[in-house]
Order: sequence, then structure tokens, then C-alpha cells
Amino acid sequence: MPAFLLAVVVAVLVGVSAACGAEPTVALKGDTASAAPTVAGKKINTGPEQNRVRAEKVDSIAAQVPAAVAADGRLVVGYSGEGAPPLNFLADDDTTFIGVETDIAQLVADVLGLELKPEVSSWENLFLGVKSGKLEVVFNNVTVTEERKDIYDFATYRIDQLAWQVPAGSPIRQITKPADIAGLRVSVGAGTNQEKILLDWVEQNKEAGLKDTEIQYYNKYGDALLALKSGRIQAYFGPNPSIAYNIAVSGDSRIAGTFSGAGPDLQGLIAAMTKKDNGLVKPLNEALNTVIENGKYKEVLDRWGLGNEAIPESQINPPGLPRQSS
Repeated sequence: MPAFLLAVVVAVLVGVSAACGAEPTVALKGDTASAAPTVAGKKINTGPEQNRVRAEKVDSIAAQVPAAVAADGRLVVGYSGEGAPPLNFLADDDTTFIGVETDIAQLVADVLGLELKPEVSSWENLFLGVKSGKLEVVFNNVTVTEERKDIYDFATYRIDQLAWQVPAGSPIRQITKPADIAGLRVSVGAGTNQEKILLDWVEQNKEAGLKDTEIQYYNKYGDALLALKSGRIQAYFGPNPSIAYNIAVSGDSRIAGTFSGAGPDLQGLIAAMTKKDNGLVKPLNEALNTVIENGKYKEVLDRWGLGNEAIPESQINPPGLPRQSS
């Protein structure tokens, strides 16, 4: 990732509902790309030496870790290698993965008394890796869905907020409902829960007799941004934190609307994902609730400007994005 991208902090959760809390303050000293990034007056460390917030081992929780996981003393955690600041992305050395997801994974590993062992792969292979047992858990902005719960177990740790990104000068004022995308050229990540929401909106528009929506797929967010800048697409639908970060960096786009990652009737939740019935989800859940209660969790979210995505407690397999009708 270009160094200049790492020198600007996240303007997180732009335009979210009041229920999600106040927006963090973004300050760019000197208004230059080389300025030290800050959130609410605090500098953001984008170097490889993170001095991460750490937690203490809790023996009663560590004892619940399945023997197959505990045997080598490591917690193998999967992340997507595409990088999505401030969730997970490369530090200034272009080697070390940093971000809120890596920090929360570290807290959980600490409570479980395990060494954090990161494994980087593509988005699709994160799911295959957990299913095969190669990855013991994934911390990568994964939304709980009813379909995913058939194969995986989830322990929640953030709310899930999606956003519509449009060019700064776009005539599109807001996107909050299906009719707002009728006739537009839009992009979304394949295999994501936002794709499912988008496809449902397109189907609703068809039933209502509205213009069709052209969907273009790009493997990387950067490619979607180029398409947005060139006019090949008119809007992009993706995770709100990453979009807000990009807007803070570039200043040439804006958020036209936000949406729950679980659809219109349920607040979406981001969760640690592990293989179903492997015995790991309960200690993951208890480890997350431990760091929520002792304040370490809040320290991590505030460190990255994501305090607005905090949850009061971690849940196991809560209601998720509804199943898609076939």
C-alpha cells in the first residue's frame, strides 16, 4: 500500500445513526499527507512496532480451549491480504499487518494464553481455511449471516455498518432504499453480505417495474475506486470504516448513505468466525467479554477511531443477515 495512504487517519462512521454514538474527531496537522495522523487528538501509529494493547491470560477461559487448538500453543488467525484500513492493512514497512482486527485478535489470544499466529489469504480462502481447519479463527470484518451459521460459529465483537460511496461531485444526493439505485452502475464485492443486500434491492426494483441496476465486480477495493473516479461506476457499496478512511485520504468522494450489514430490520454484527462445533466459540466469546469488561477492548477501538462500532457484550451466533430466497 502506498505510504501516503497510511499517513491519514480514519473519518469513521460518517453519517451513522445516533444509536451508534458520536463521530470521532479527525485532525490532520498542517493538512498535508505527511502530517501525523490523529483521532480525537491522539496520534495513530502506522509503523510496524505497534506496542499493541495487551491482556492477561485467564486460566479458567484458557482451560476451555479445545485440545487440538491448544496443543501447539498458538491461535492461527486468518486475515484478508487485500488490506482495508483501519480494519487490517500493511504498516509503513509494507510487511507487518496492523489494524483493529489484528489488535482484537491479539487481545483474545492473550486471554486464551496462546501465541497469535497470523495467516494471510484471499477473502474467499478465509472461509475455506476455517472449514478445512487450516485456520482456527478469522478476524476480518465477517458479518454474521443465517447461511454462514450453518457451517461456522460466531462470537461477535463489533457492529456492522455498510456505506454507499459516490464521487464528491456526484448528482446522487442519497442512497437509502432500493429505488435510489434504479438505473445506476454500481460495484460491490463478490461473495459479501453487501452483495446479497444489493441483489435483493435489484430484485425489489424489478418487481416494482423500475430500471435495472448494472453491477460491476472488482477483486480489489482499489480497482473499484478507479472505476468510481473514471465514471465506469456511479457508486460503490462496501464496509463503512474502509470507505470513510478512503474519503479522509482522498477527499474526492463522499458517503451517500449507510445501511446495516444485516439488512433493514436488524443491526448487523461483525464476529470472530470459527468452524462449527469445534468447541472454540465459547472461549472466544468469553475472552471477548473479558476484554470488553476490563476496558482493553475500548482501548483498541478508540485507538483506531472505531469507538462507534463498540458492542456492550459479545454474543454467540446471534440472529444474522436473513437467508436469501432462491
